[in-house]
Amino acid sequence: MSNLKLVVFDCDGTLVDSQHMIVAAMGRAMTAHGLPALPRATVLSIVGLSLEQAITRLLPAEDLATIALVQESYRQAFFHLRDDPELHEPLFEGTREVLEQLSARDDVLLGVATGKSQRGLRAILELHDIRDLFVTLQTADDHPSKPHPSMMLQAMAETGARPENTVIVGDTSYDMVMGREARVRPIGVSWGYHEADELHAHGAELVVNQFAELRPVLENMWLADIQPGQAAGSTHGGGGEKR
Repeated sequence: MSNLKLVVFDCDGTLVDSQHMIVAAMGRAMTAHGLPALPRATVLSIVGLSLEQAITRLLPAEDLATIALVQESYRQAFFHLRDDPELHEPLFEGTREVLEQLSARDDVLLGVATGKSQRGLRAILELHDIRDLFVTLQTADDHPSKPHPSMMLQAMAETGARPENTVIVGDTSYDMVMGREARVRPIGVSWGYHEADELHAHGAELVVNQFAELRPVLENMWLADIQPGQAAGSTHGGGGEKR
């Protein structure tokens, strides 16, 4: 049986700090259709859901036609805002270093599971020159919204990783529930959009406070999973061929 390990990351609030872009784009989308601006905290509370479900939750009294119009306006606003020098989506501190360290292991594969579209996800990964670090990209284009486990199940199917060797790293309760539903191990991060207590309440095995903590946490987790009599192996030890 394969000992290949799969680490899947959420994007917004986990890899990149996109809060200013999200709030600005939602504000423009609301204004375009004569709707009142929503409080910043309210907008950020739905980060992690697919766009349709997020806007439906933000505008529960509106009809489906209005939801669709706001959704399209949000998409357009988001991509236009990428040209605004005042707004950007930086990687969180330490993100690149940890991703490169994990990707360098022969027995570890990396993926992303996000409420973004494929176009949006690829744009941000290419912007930061980290696209090649990931072997599987799961987005809202092809799956039900989180916390449905479809994204995680497909990521495992594409890579051949088993649930017990798979981790989801995310900043929202939706990520934690998705992980539990897929029978993988959820790890929360405290720098995103949901508080650590909420992540724990929704199934986080643990919550890290900075990206640099993630690698040793994962390595300790994997070491603890080795059965008596098995060799721990080196950092680049035989876990299977990378894809």
